Amino acid sequence: MDYRVSVVQFKPDFLAVTENLNKLKSVLLEMETDLVVLPELCLSGYVFQKQEEVEKVSETIPEGFVFQEFRQLSTEKEFSIVYGFAEKAENRYYNSAALINPDGSYYIYRKTHLFYREKLFFNPGDTGFQVFPAKGNILVGIMICFDWQFPESARTLALKGAQIICHPSNLVLPWCQQAMKTRSLENRVFSITSNRVGIEYNNGETMEFTGNSQILGTKGEVLLQLDEKNEGIGTIIIDPKLALDKSVNPLNDVFKDRRREMYEL
Repeated sequence: MDYRVSVVQFKPDFLAVTENLNKLKSVLLEMETDLVVLPELCLSGYVFQKQEEVEKVSETIPEGFVFQEFRQLSTEKEFSIVYGFAEKAENRYYNSAALINPDGSYYIYRKTHLFYREKLFFNPGDTGFQVFPAKGNILVGIMICFDWQFPESARTLALKGAQIICHPSNLVLPWCQQAMKTRSLENRVFSITSNRVGIEYNNGETMEFTGNSQILGTKGEVLLQLDEKNEGIGTIIIDPKLALDKSVNPLNDVFKDRRREMYEL
């Protein structure tokens, strides 16, 4: 089965939600794909210094303006969209990602492992790691940025049947892109890491993001990678059925050979 998957590498303007939305829409409207992944917090920027900044850019689901715009675009373009955003739910704020499908269905993941100063502004995610159907009933799992550091994240998604791990990110540490090769290999899944680029400064705090967004195959091979500095998009064709094959050789299987009684998790 030929399935088109895409990654977008983007540099949002801090707190400029409408402007960032318009830029992303202009990119998405030109794309032909089945599934596209956008970065973490791609509408708002990242370097928050006050809770009021988070409140300003957060939205509730499904009422939120950005969500509704992406939902309409998903239907119009007939592809699934995964994007990271600041979510407000009752009186709590989450670093979240949404999967929106062309039929209007949607699913939300809230980041489990908060990184650095995110702990000052967001609540730890409460959704757990779940697998959802994207366009064509391909099973996708979502994890966000620093979730990569914990192998249990990708393993849980793979055990639940994910064929593709969608990984919206705002990476600043130098190890993730390499580590995700192992996450794909050890779970025999495709992964799409959508990272942002650029330097963001806010009231004494500066972060530089590492780019190198990538799409990996089920043996950890790099199928597509963007550069470190520039915005860009990439699309390739994969066969998601390859992620159903967990065999290493005729006698070994990465799931069947697990000995859970020997592990401490």
